[in-house]
Amino acid sequence: MNMVHHGRPRIRVAVFACVTVIALVADQLTKLWALSALADGRTVRVIPGLLSFTLVRNPGASLGFGSGATWMISLLAVAACVALVVLAWRTRSMAWSVAFAFAFAGAFGNLIDRVVYAEGFLDGKVVDFLNYGWSVGNVADIFLMVAGIAIVIMILLNVPFDAPHASDSDAEGGVA
Repeated sequence: MNMVHHGRPRIRVAVFACVTVIALVADQLTKLWALSALADGRTVRVIPGLLSFTLVRNPGASLGFGSGATWMISLLAVAACVALVVLAWRTRSMAWSVAFAFAFAGAFGNLIDRVVYAEGFLDGKVVDFLNYGWSVGNVADIFLMVAGIAIVIMILLNVPFDAPHASDSDAEGGVA
């Protein structure tokens, strides 16, 4: 049995954890900033016609869908987080692990809001502040979008889910 093989799951778990923690901290800090800096209802123009900062408390999912079923969205987020951890554990690909970490951080970052700001059962509203003119989102949403795009690209490029890339093998000390 090759000892290098035993280190691979630890490295992927460590990368998953680091990406997740950094992404969650970035998401939560930016939301705290938005809650304090934009609480008076003002809008800060960043790129006129393209991006401004406006505080919105979103009870629904993307574009406000499901506003009347916030608890259901929260339960779906819990299920998604569990599924992403399982997928991250099962993959042998560092690229897939990183994509799953971004997806997990995005889902968990918004779930944190739904729990922390809840008045009833998982009915809290997500802190959104990145106003694109057609939608208002947050940093967690950006991580979800990055993960989604990365996953689509990896599927289109046939990046194997269950086998490490050559670069993964090189970084982890050789071939199993």
